[in-house]
Amino acid sequence: MSALEPSDARLADLPSEGVGEGGILGREHRALSFGIITVVLLIAFEATAVGTAMPVAARELDGVSLYAFAFSAYFTTSLFGMVVAGQWADRRGPLGALAVGMSGFAAGLLLSGTALNMWTFIAGRAVQGLGGGLVIVALYVVIGRAYPARLQPTIMAAFAAGWVVPSVVGPLVAGTVTEQLGWRWVFIGIPALVVFPLALALPATRRMASGPADPSAPPEPFERRRIGLALAISVGAGLMQYAGQELRWLSLLPFAAGAALLGPAVTGRRALLPHGTWRAARGLPAVVLLRGLAAGSFIAAESFVPLMLVTQRGLSPTMAGLSLAVGGGTWALGSYVQARPRMEAHRERLMVVGMVLVALAIVAAPSVLFEAVPVWVVGVAWGVGCFGMGMVIASTSVLLLKLSAPHEAGANSAALQISDGLSNVLLLAAGGAGFAALGGGAVAAAPHPGAFAVVFLPMGVVAGVGAFVAGRVRGA
Repeated sequence: MSALEPSDARLADLPSEGVGEGGILGREHRALSFGIITVVLLIAFEATAVGTAMPVAARELDGVSLYAFAFSAYFTTSLFGMVVAGQWADRRGPLGALAVGMSGFAAGLLLSGTALNMWTFIAGRAVQGLGGGLVIVALYVVIGRAYPARLQPTIMAAFAAGWVVPSVVGPLVAGTVTEQLGWRWVFIGIPALVVFPLALALPATRRMASGPADPSAPPEPFERRRIGLALAISVGAGLMQYAGQELRWLSLLPFAAGAALLGPAVTGRRALLPHGTWRAARGLPAVVLLRGLAAGSFIAAESFVPLMLVTQRGLSPTMAGLSLAVGGGTWALGSYVQARPRMEAHRERLMVVGMVLVALAIVAAPSVLFEAVPVWVVGVAWGVGCFGMGMVIASTSVLLLKLSAPHEAGANSAALQISDGLSNVLLLAAGGAGFAALGGGAVAAAPHPGAFAVVFLPMGVVAGVGAFVAGRVRGA
């Protein structure tokens, strides 16, 4: 049994909520827990608020034609940051990656908030993405080192809960700030809040999770091969995303170039993903693949829900966005369920059920394309899907830490995030291409209903495949 594997005795000692004396808010972990949960809160608020301000920013900077790149720039650089953070944390501890990542995240927001043209704005998003990639992997390593295995499901549940309030109030706050003060303050205001979580998290991280995994071993240099593969996967993902947005024969060129770069990085013998990932080998490879299938299918489908409600059922953008707000609460509830000690023995079954719920939610959402179906069906369906996602996403994080030796936690956490992020780009690109091919962009005000069906139904199939993979997450 590894140092991260819980025993029945340790699970029996877990307080009922996992947050009392000896829990994540006990004296030993209180400062660290408050610090890293606040970091997650800021990232969650940024993710929900920036999307609200982005259309206004692009219009004022005369960059509507470059709108998609403001999103893809964040993603592509975050992939690179994830790999760098994995090596950094394994060799020297997560403290440096966490500090530099949060600083980069804040610097990118400031650069975008003060941009005078769209390309500077995009550059800021790229810097922000690099910082975000460093932070997310560093947080996983901190959890693996600073929290005993019996508390790891609880802190993961707390992370999920950290998204609830931002998912509900983020768009409303960002919309109000954008209208009253201007879109720039949505970006400039967040960096000032970074000081508080850093003041709590960094000293606690230095005390509880600093240094290499094996202090007796000499520090290892960074592997240039992995850094090169990280760069290849970032550029390749960006090229394929660009190709998916342009339905022209010339788009085959960036698509082929992107595929050529991605191939060795994710499927080669020395790839960034665990060997056996693509065939869902039992244990860690299946966990990493499941994360990608779950996140990619759900996010790709969710991206089209507001557009479907606005163009097909006449909802206002605000109401369309709020129809998904209940998902923040059910996601947190699903994460809470998986954190219960008695669920540990049933984690694999829990994940299978979660993926079935996700698949059903994705398939049910486009039923509102029929006028006879009330629009609230989408809110209910998405609440059910988010409940399943809460169980699955938190469980993949918990299992990854349990299946990773201490000196591999950084690299494996990076692999989990790469699977998550890469699947988002590839499935969004595929869904976007299908949407455009079936007339989604032909008439901006009213895309053809079939264009939405060609997005949701294949994503439901992908989630269904995830239910099969969830049955293979335990080792042989």
